[in-house]
This record gives sequence, C-alpha cells and structure tokens, in this order.
Amino acid sequence: MSHDGRARTGVSEPRASDAGAADPRAPSPVSEPTASDRALVFAGAALAAVYVPDARRDALLLAETAGCPATDPVPERLPLSGGSPAAHAFRTGRPLWLSPTDLASYGEDGSTPPHAEVPLAALPLTTEGRRLGCLVVVGFEAHDGFEAQQRHFLERYADAVAGLLQSGAGRPAPASLFDAALRGLRVGSFVLVPDTGLVETDETLLELVGSAPDDFDGKADTLLAHALPEDMHALMSVLEPSTQVVGPRELEFRVRCPTGEMRWLSLGCRVLPHTDDRPQRVLGVVTETSVLRRSPDDVSRIQWLTAALDEAATVRDVSRLVVTALREPLGADRVALAELQGDRLMVTLLDPPQPAAWPEMWRSEWPEAPISTLPTLQLALRDGRMDLWPAGTAFEPGLAGIGTGGLAVLPLPAKGRTAGVCLVGWDQPHEFVPEERSLLTATAVLVGQALTRAHAHDAEEELATMLQRSLLPRRLPELPGGTAVARYLPARRGLQVGGDWYDVIALSEDRVALVIGDVQGHSAAAATIMGQMRTAVRAYAVEGHPPDVVISHANRLLVGMETDLFATCCYAEVDMEEGTILFVRAGHLSPLVRHPDGTTEEVQVEGGPPLGVLAEAEFPMTSVALTPGTVLALVTDGLVEASDLPLDEGMDQTRTALAAAEPTDPGRMADDLIGDLGRREDDVALLLLRYDGMKTRPIKAGWAVWRLPDAVMHARRFTARTLRRWQVQEAADAVLLVVSELVTNALVHTQGPVRIDLMLRAGRVRVCVSDSSPRAPAKPVIVDWESTGGRGLMLVEAMSESFGSMPVAGGKQVWSEIVVPGRESVPADAEPRAERGGLL
Repeated sequence: MSHDGRARTGVSEPRASDAGAADPRAPSPVSEPTASDRALVFAGAALAAVYVPDARRDALLLAETAGCPATDPVPERLPLSGGSPAAHAFRTGRPLWLSPTDLASYGEDGSTPPHAEVPLAALPLTTEGRRLGCLVVVGFEAHDGFEAQQRHFLERYADAVAGLLQSGAGRPAPASLFDAALRGLRVGSFVLVPDTGLVETDETLLELVGSAPDDFDGKADTLLAHALPEDMHALMSVLEPSTQVVGPRELEFRVRCPTGEMRWLSLGCRVLPHTDDRPQRVLGVVTETSVLRRSPDDVSRIQWLTAALDEAATVRDVSRLVVTALREPLGADRVALAELQGDRLMVTLLDPPQPAAWPEMWRSEWPEAPISTLPTLQLALRDGRMDLWPAGTAFEPGLAGIGTGGLAVLPLPAKGRTAGVCLVGWDQPHEFVPEERSLLTATAVLVGQALTRAHAHDAEEELATMLQRSLLPRRLPELPGGTAVARYLPARRGLQVGGDWYDVIALSEDRVALVIGDVQGHSAAAATIMGQMRTAVRAYAVEGHPPDVVISHANRLLVGMETDLFATCCYAEVDMEEGTILFVRAGHLSPLVRHPDGTTEEVQVEGGPPLGVLAEAEFPMTSVALTPGTVLALVTDGLVEASDLPLDEGMDQTRTALAAAEPTDPGRMADDLIGDLGRREDDVALLLLRYDGMKTRPIKAGWAVWRLPDAVMHARRFTARTLRRWQVQEAADAVLLVVSELVTNALVHTQGPVRIDLMLRAGRVRVCVSDSSPRAPAKPVIVDWESTGGRGLMLVEAMSESFGSMPVAGGKQVWSEIVVPGRESVPADAEPRAERGGLL
C-alpha cells in the first residue's frame, strides 16, 4: 500500500472526485486545522482515512480523510484481496500497529510504499459483529510507533466512527465522520498562537472547562482562568513559547466549573514551528481523563489521586478511588481493600463485586478474617513493606486464586501504624516495572492516610447519628382522629448533628401537643440544648399547663442556663374532639395549613421573641379552627431557606408542594415536601398532622363540688342523674362507689376547689376528680383491722378497669375507668355534648 497521507502541515485538501466540481475561482482551502486535525496531532498522527466496502464487497472505497495534505495522494480504492494493511485489518477483524519496518512488508502487489519511514495503524470498524470499514492512521516521521495511550485513544476513536457508520446505514453520512466522532467522545480541540495570546476552540472544549460560548472572548487567559492555581505552572510550561520545544507535549490539569465541581482534564498538544508566512502555533486537544488510559508512571496520576482522596469523606469513597487509581491503569483483574482492626482484617471493598470472581474462602468467611490465617499478609503487615509476588507463586488457601498471574500486597501506613492492606491481582503473567512500583508505593501511603481519616469520619458520623436519634422521638404516638408523621435530615457539612427537634405529646385522650423547634448552631452544644429544651417542653406540657405557660416556662429555663445559644419554637395544642388548635410561636416560622379543598395558607400566628433572649417575654396564643381533612405542617428553616433560596420563595415552594401532595398518605406527603435537598447547609425537621376528626366523640359532664357537709351526697346525685341520662345504669354501683371515695379523699386531704368530670366513650365511663394539691394519692403499705382509713384507694383500684393520677395546671387529677357491662359503644342516638351538673 502506498503512503496513506498527503501532507505534514495544514489541513486536508479535496479529493480528486470533489476537486473537479469545485469553482476554479474559489479561494484555496482554509489553512487552519479543523477539530479532527487537532485530534490527530494529539494521537501522534498526520493523517486518517476511513474506508468502507463497496456494494460487491470486493474492495474498500475511500469515504473521508482528515489531516495534513501531502504530495502523495490517498488511494481511492483498495482491493480486499490485496496486501494492504487496511484490507488485512478488515478481513481479520483485528487492528494492525505497524512500525516503519513492519510497513515495508505490506506493499501492494509486492511493491514497497515510497514513504515507509512512518508508523501506520489499520483499525477495523465493527459493531455488533458487522464489519463496516477500516480506519487508517498515518503517524509523523519522527515516530517509531504509536504509544499505549495513543493506541487506546485511536481505538476509542475507531469505535465512535463505527457507531456513526452503523447509525447512518441507509441515510446520508454526516458532514464529517471525524468531527462527529470527536463530539461523541467529548474531545475538545484548540489552536493557540502564543505571540498573540489568541486561541481558537470548539464548543466541546468550552463545555469541558465550564465556559459558555457567548462568554468566551477568544483569549487564552480566559480559558486558563478556569484552571486551579496549583496547576497553572504546569500549563504555562507547555503553552509558553519561551519554554517550548517542537514536538508532542502532554499533561493533566484541573478546572473548577461554575457549579463548584472540580474536573480533571488531559491536554495533548504539538507545537508547529514558525514558517515563512505562519507564526508559531500550538495545536492540541483536551478531554476528560476517563477518555484516556493513564500510564502508571504518570506523575499527574498521583496528583489526581491526592486531590480526590482529600475530598473523600467516607471509607466507601476511599475504596472507590482505590479501584479507579489501580485496577484500570495497571490492567489488574482484582482489587481488595481491608482495614486492620486488632488482629482481624475487615474487608471494605472487593472489585469486581461478583462472588464468583473471588476464592471460596472469601465468599464464606470474609469480610472478617483473623490475620493469623493469612501468613503472606501477616508478614507484609509486620514488616510494613510492599510485597510483589510473580506468577506461579504458591499462596495459602485464603489467597489462592486472587493473583495467579501476579499479586501485589500493599500495607497501608498511617500515623506510625498500619491502617490496612490493599491487594492487587492479575490472572495473566504480569511483570512489575519500576514505574508501577513507584505508583503502588505512593498510592499505599495516600490511601492509608485517607482510610484513617475516613474511618474517623465514619465513626464521628455514627456517633452523631446515635446522639441525634437518642434526642429525638423514636416513634410518634397514635392519635384519635388524626395521624402525625415527622422527618428529620441532618446537615451535610460539619458534624451531622444539629439543634432542630420535634415532638408529639399526648396530653389526654382527646388533646395532643405538637412541638417543633430549632436551637442556634450545628454542634454538640446545640444538640445538648435541644435535648434539654425538648425534655422541658414535654414536662411542662404533661403537667397540664396551657400553651403560653408551657413556652414561658421553657423560655425562663433557657435564660437561666449558662449558654449563649437561643432557640425558636412553635407549639400547637390540638383538641381532637372540638377541632381547634391553640398556637404559640417563639421566633419560629409560621405553620402551614392545607385545607380539604387543596388550598394552602400560612397561618398568621402572633409571635413572641426566641427562647432564651428575654426572661419576662410574653407569648400570646392564637386559636384556629380545623375541619376534617385538614393537614397542618410545622417546618424548620433548613427546609425553606438556603444561601441560594430566600425565605419567602422557600415558603412559597413548600406551600406549592403541600398543595400538590396526596393527603391520604401522610408519610408520602412528608417525603414529597422534603424532596431532594441536595447538599444541605442546615438540618431539616418537618412535622405533619392530618386531622380526620374523632369517629366516636365522647359524652361529657362536669360539676364543681361544693365544700359542704353533704358534698359527697350531692356528687353522687349528680353522677346518678348523669348515668340515667346516658342510659348506662348498669355501671351505676361501681361508678358511684368510685365517685364517693375520690371526692371524699379530695375534700379531706386537700384545700381549694374540687371538681368532678364524667365522660362516656366506647363503653367505658371515666371518672376524673381534680383538686389543687400537686401530691399524688398514696395507698397505705399496711392496712390492719384497727386502721381508720386507707381502704378507699384499694376499693377504687378493685372496681376500676384502670386507675391513676396525673398532674394538671394548679394541682392534680385522679381518674378511674369503669367498663359498662354489655356495652361496647356509645348509644346511637347519643349526641356528644358537655353538661353542667346541679341539685335536683
């Protein structure tokens, strides 16, 4: 085959078939290289040509060329039966990489190519088993052959061209197969004129560095501004004319995109010297590092790994980077990473993850293995040095089959100890060249330090998670007439524990308190204050205080603490029977309400200052009525506010999400409101209550007991009259006995007002006697025949289904529940109502 090239500089000229149709008065072809020409320079090639089979498939026809014009024309037709490299690669389906010496033996019809002093490659274009053509690439004169990474790039290039040929079957081919293939590979190109500082680029390069085409002014400095300062010196050493030599240059560098993402890019270029009418130019391409196969001895590889491990936060992140750094660049078949904990190895990574790729012992006994059962690893860990075992080495059963062609055992040093071990194995015989040894040694040191940091991070995150879970409710109580759900997400920066909290407090059978709050800051101190405030609010609420008193007490408590932190809080007491809410807000966001018709609103709750600011602050209450089907949402600012999200806009977005969510599933509704928050700057708490209304509303009656000699008699008359009205005379004997004993105890042992409340619900009568004493009634330890008292509480306990006492505002309440014999529910004709008792 004759020389597949036409020039060494410039761009390709029209083929003969095209030249005849050209206007003779048209100007000469543009001399600036195209994107495909620049890619060829990067791959060490002067010219590339695509050949496709003709209709009879007995010859290859030239379809397209790219590269430098030459005095020798590119053959338009190559017989498939001939001895050209293109025909041979097409017939066998295997690529040919020919040095100038090899090329001399591939002359057509036994002739020797006139320009056999350059390397040549012929790559078959196949996809899905179909042979679509052949890509012929001609190198520069100074090259003895294509390097490994150049071959890898050209193979990827050929695959992309084949894909375009396959997709274009039956349709006109794209204007340029080469340019389209480059776009598919995300390879950008440029031409730099150092004397002027101007650079010509394509859109792919601008996209790689994170620059919009409209923002680019054609100056090299504008592109260099995207690079990290640490890499600027290396870039200038390649692109600065004063330090350039003619020939190919390569390096890797980092850019910071407008989104904040750091991206590693590879730059390959070639300097074209001055000519009579052309200034010195730098031609090159830029691509993401994943497009190229990095060589093991590349110093930039260590730079990349150092930067990547610096951002790795968890053991899983470190493990993933180890695979990226070692397996593909070294052509390894297996990589394992294990931490050393005491005398055992804890495997954190097996790649490939398929169990069949690893020995049986690893599948059955790992990820925990005593180091004493693996002498090879034990020796390496004891000495702290890297061991490289060649093919055919006999290992203990625990390591057999990991690296039959070669095994690298890398202890991972960190802070004067060994943090773990990394195993790299090959199936085919592998020779450890000096460059690989350097890479493995440097990688082991970096990974050991990163693994120690990541392990500490994981332990800290686990501790923070445990602390947060211990301070927040494990589960929410079941509520009559409603459903409450909550969500909490920690911040994704710093210590993942914060001051947001929530709580649902069952105050009675028909009243519940919802609390949400936020302590200033993200630290263990903020979490500690949060836990104290949650406990305090719960204690004050359970005592029976109204909402404003609960928050006032919590405020005075925080003011008295020795802390500079403050807290915001929103407290809502819900009467599940009446469908009303009492709100108190202390510097917190207003609650949101979704009505049954789907409309939403921000409840205008009169507020007070944050807790812990002013001891004598007032916290007014706001009352709101509920209808069944209403959803109440209490949120913290982490959900609705961020550095790029104003508070008002965040509240509007949350209201929109609340209106669009499906209220029949509160759990899914909460998930929809949380959504995908990405990298959260603040922790997030969300508390939802769907109010359904109580299906069985109780019947109530109450009476203030008069302190008269016959007060117990009047209490019994009120009780008997109420039970007759409720038609539950079956329980009258037991209820009257309980009323007698409880009212007597309250009158005898306390001062102040006494009140009796009766309630009928679900076949039970509940008797509650309230007084002004905070002391709970106590049963006597011993009751003998001579005792004059102490038997009353025993009688009450014996007659009751359940019995107890609880603190309420200003005193306590002693209660008893008695089952109505034969009654399972409230009479159908009974209407819920509250009654006041009096004398007959």
